[in-house]
Amino acid sequence: MATISEVAKLAEVSVATVSRYLNNSGYVGAKSREAIESAIQQLNYVPSEVARSLSTKQSDIIGLIIPDIKNPFFPELARAVEDTAFEYGYTVILCNSDESADKEKHYLQKLTKKYVAGIILTSIIEQETHWQDVKLPIVALDRPLNWNIPSVTTNNQKGASLATDYLIRCGAKNLLCISGPKNFVSSQTRVDGFKSASKCREVKTEIIESPYDFEIAEKIVFDYLQKNPSIDGIFACSDASALGALKAAHRLQIRIPEELQIVGFDGIQIGNIVTPSLTTVAQNIYQLGQTAAKLLIKQIEGKKLEQEAVCIDPELIIRETTRKE
Repeated sequence: MATISEVAKLAEVSVATVSRYLNNSGYVGAKSREAIESAIQQLNYVPSEVARSLSTKQSDIIGLIIPDIKNPFFPELARAVEDTAFEYGYTVILCNSDESADKEKHYLQKLTKKYVAGIILTSIIEQETHWQDVKLPIVALDRPLNWNIPSVTTNNQKGASLATDYLIRCGAKNLLCISGPKNFVSSQTRVDGFKSASKCREVKTEIIESPYDFEIAEKIVFDYLQKNPSIDGIFACSDASALGALKAAHRLQIRIPEELQIVGFDGIQIGNIVTPSLTTVAQNIYQLGQTAAKLLIKQIEGKKLEQEAVCIDPELIIRETTRKE
């Protein structure tokens, strides 16, 4: 493979002149430009993207940090980001923080040092400010950071209200809300929606906490339902938790939806595959990822953002884990 030095030698110019030509970073005379172009063609020279990023501190690489690759919501989200980035000529590096603050910080530091063009971040530590040291365009996806960082989120409170109201209209009287981790703003907003929809209604409510993890949610709900058999409606703040609740009910031989109704939140594809299929508040996952990628690319390319905080409405999708009104 030809090197930049070989191009410079054949074109009879300096390496610095070839570098200026490749990076469009300074004056190169017409005669030298023609000689360099001819040398590149003769040698079939392909510029090194690594070398170029080192010299210009710019690249066409976007970093995407997600919290849990096992949760089906995030691979679907990552697919939308990757599709959109590819359409605009960018490549995505995917990092999985594993719900670990240390790993999230590590990836932020590494991506910054690798001269990525920008970062899309679904943070697990919304109250910390380590990301403020990142001197690159950044977009918060799914979980907002603060008003100074462009963000793309779902209207979580509205979605939770839709789910809770539907459970009540379908006859549920004893409701259980399975929240996500308390340090997630998005989770607490969904809990707020649950509370507002059930307030002043003739129902009893309980709230328990669970990670957005199928197996852990199954164990937590199994233990809870054993001690509280009167629960007849569950709103889970994620589809992963809802599917765990569905499995727990099956183990306890509780009939769905005759004895217990369940509504999840996310709208992942697997919810339509399980039996019974899961009623859920569906986020527009593809639109979320697509919008975040477009916001980031606009920042990278120095374009003005018409809107810095995008909030997308979810949709209640009624399937087999709830009864008809």
